[in-house]
Amino acid sequence: MLTPAIYRTRITHLRRAPVHHYFEHRGYSWYVDVDDLPKLPRWLRPFARFDVRDHFSEIDGPNDTLRQRIDVFLAERDIDLRGGRITALLQARVLGYVFNPISLYWCHDADGTLRHVIAEVHNTYGGRHAYLLPPDSDHPAIVMKKLYVSPFNEVDGHYLVTAPRPDENLDVRISLHRENQPAFVVTMRGNRKRAGIAEILRLQLVAPVAPLMGAIGIRIQGITLWLRRVPVVPRTDSGHVPRTKSRDQERVNQS
Repeated sequence: MLTPAIYRTRITHLRRAPVHHYFEHRGYSWYVDVDDLPKLPRWLRPFARFDVRDHFSEIDGPNDTLRQRIDVFLAERDIDLRGGRITALLQARVLGYVFNPISLYWCHDADGTLRHVIAEVHNTYGGRHAYLLPPDSDHPAIVMKKLYVSPFNEVDGHYLVTAPRPDENLDVRISLHRENQPAFVVTMRGNRKRAGIAEILRLQLVAPVAPLMGAIGIRIQGITLWLRRVPVVPRTDSGHVPRTKSRDQERVNQS
């Protein structure tokens, strides 16, 4: 099993259109094995709790786990890992609150070969959508945008996603493209730390209630864009693009 780790992250946001706008913030993410989520001492659990309700779609049955939800997502796309390991980069709940703009999952088969990457995007309205990516980290993956994320971005264009498996360093890059031009670019970089009690307590000092502060920061930036008169895009009830493509067409190709 994977030893849980924490990445202290620096996240940058660069908007190129219709105005130039840049900001960055610091936080942290957990890197875990979904079959062996960290079990913290009872007194420490309020600062790091993993809840299956925060990811993918609910499934029927008494043992609704994150692993089962991912397996169902993959099975719907005719993919069977045969019990292979799934590692994940995600946010834990802190004092009951979670803010997961993106969660990443590296899916291996029973032989340990990386077969797929899943990028699960969440918006601030409670919506989520998971994108299936190929395993090749040498080239950005291309996927059509399907989820309403920002009130200042249409649900159109495509993402280029570079998400290699984390090692000592984390280096993720996602860019939204329209008319072959990057309209919005996000990077997430960080250094790996052992997920021990001392590190978790230290993070409560340097980044207290990090998920809540991240959500507040995003909203402040939204107000800034609104004050700069960036047009607001109305949100549909679902926030998704109408489904006109087959499952096969949803899959990602390398650029």
